[in-house]
This record gives sequence, C-alpha cells and structure tokens, in this order.
Amino acid sequence: MSYNSFGHIFRVTTWGESHGPAIGCVIDGVPSRLPIDEADIQHFLDQRKPGQNRFTTQRQEADQVKILSGVFDGMTTGTSISLVIENTDQRSKDYGDIKDKYRPGHADYTYMEKYGIRDYRGGGRSSARETACRVAAGALARKILGLGIQVKGALVQIGDKKINQDNWDWDEVSNNPFWCPDKEMVPVWEKYLDGIRKGGSSIGAVIEIHAIGVPVGIGAPIYAKLDSDIAAAMMTINAVKGVEIGEGFNAACLTGEENADEMYMDEDGRPALKTNHAGGILGGISTGKEIVCRFAVKPTSSILTPRKTVDKHGKDTEIITKGRHDPCVGIRAVPVGEAMMACVIADHLLLHRAQQG
Repeated sequence: MSYNSFGHIFRVTTWGESHGPAIGCVIDGVPSRLPIDEADIQHFLDQRKPGQNRFTTQRQEADQVKILSGVFDGMTTGTSISLVIENTDQRSKDYGDIKDKYRPGHADYTYMEKYGIRDYRGGGRSSARETACRVAAGALARKILGLGIQVKGALVQIGDKKINQDNWDWDEVSNNPFWCPDKEMVPVWEKYLDGIRKGGSSIGAVIEIHAIGVPVGIGAPIYAKLDSDIAAAMMTINAVKGVEIGEGFNAACLTGEENADEMYMDEDGRPALKTNHAGGILGGISTGKEIVCRFAVKPTSSILTPRKTVDKHGKDTEIITKGRHDPCVGIRAVPVGEAMMACVIADHLLLHRAQQG
C-alpha cells in the first residue's frame, strides 16, 4: 500500500492498524529549534481520544505518545520526528463473527478487491484510529504556526439539527462534549444522540474549521492551491463525504453582487475585504481573512441494526456489527479537522518561505 503520506515540505507519513500493537507517524520538514515535548502533543491527543463521554466509542485508550527521534533537549533538531502511540484496549474478538462478511458502508469489499486480504479487526488500516497520528502531527504543525495563527473547530450540525449561527461563541466549544458553539443546541443534541445511541444506530454531522491570522499571500495558483490542499486533507479523514470553503455550495444560490467580497482601504492603508464569502482564499491564495472550511461526515457504518450484505464466498447474508462504536463520529472529528488544517497551513507557510525568501 502506497500513499501513506501527505504534505509537500511539512510531510507526514502514518503507519499502523487499529488492532495492531501500535500506531505512529514520521514527520519530515519540521524546522530546527522549535520547543516541543510529549506534553505539548498529548494535550491535543487527549481531546481526540475515545471513551470521554457516552456520546463516543467506549474503547479506553490512553493515546500516550512517545517521541522516538528528532527532538533533543526539548528542541526539534530539524531531522525526522518519529512518534508512536501504543494500542492498549483492542477487543479483536468483537469482530470474529464478521471476518468473512462485508460490512455495508465500510471499506471491507473495496480493500479485499484491491489487495486480496484485509484486516477485519476494527477495519485495520482504514480505521479512524489512524487519525490519532494526524492529531499528533497537528501539534507539531501548530509550533510552526506560532502564536500568530490559531486553528479552531466546532460541530455545527448533527443530523438535521443545526446550530444558530447568531449564537456562535467560541468559549462555549470547550464547555460541552460536542464542541458546540451554540449553548442552546447542546441539550437538543444530548436528547437526540441518546435516542440514536440507545437504538444502536448512528447519525452524520458537519464540522466547521477556522484558521485565524493567516497572512495574505499563502498558497499558489493552479496545482498548489491552498483551498484544494485543505479540501484534499479533509477528504482523507475517515467518513468525510463532502468539503466546502467559505460559502461553498451555497454560492450557487447567490448572485454575483452578493457573492463578491467588496474591498476597501483599511486604517493601515492596506486593501481589505468587507465580507468573507470566499472563506479566506481567492485564486488558491489566502486573502488575510479567516479561512473557513466545513466538512460533512457520514453516519458511522457500524450499527446494531441487521443489514443485508454478502460474504467473501459470494453468498447473500445478514450482518450486525457489534463492538464499541461512535454514534456520531463527527464529535471526535473536530480535533482531527483542526489538525489537518494546521498541517496544511504549516506546509504552505514553509512553501511560501521557500519561494519568497
């Protein structure tokens, strides 16, 4: 299997399976002399790890990260940084009944057709367990971004229940288990997800990621567009089925007058935009406004409701997926989306430095 890496200069390669002994990543392109220790990385891994509340999978993983290389005396050395996270709470027996069956909505069938073999224990390489590596890499990316650029994420929709954008409060995001910026929606989601969870089903969600403080001029036209790299990064996250930047698909409903961000000279004598329908990117290059990206995740495919399927012997059958699964995978996708945004912005900052000096 190739294509285990992403990024241009800031390049991340991940490895490992859901039920293997460990997962990890190797990160190239990190500048030297950046202060970093395991606690800096652990902070973000703790936000993503499972089993923190009843609305996520009850798999209990400490997600304890170890730095194996690339750091000396608390500083990056400029060489490859290797990180490892041990798997400690696998329950492979949960998957024994389905080892010969293809789970609807999962990659079982496509993996088998492509490789002729698959790891049925939790999905193996296709498991969202792999995203812990991305979050760890995102912690390194944030060191490159420094204090001037912030990356924040929030959950804005579960099923058909959307937040009220007028109630948006970033301070609320850390006050509830949903990363929800609208405190009035929290009890609604709690009741709704309790019903989904108790019924053994699942539901999809929409996540919104902001990059604040990105300077104008980051990105490049045509094949290194900042928005195309962001979209590609988000699409690599498990269960993501759609990505939009700024107005996204809603731009199809707007007139040219409504969609175009008018310009003016600000108090510093620099061109600025009055609005941000473009989501902070024009022509693949950052405008200096907030970069705004949303992505939609499908419902978790592992559910207790019996579904029709086939097995590897070509027979029609029925399947129930037991085990510990997220009723809404979108909740834990928020820190993953933040990490991918941080990685892309850091990569493009380094590309910009290489091009512009």
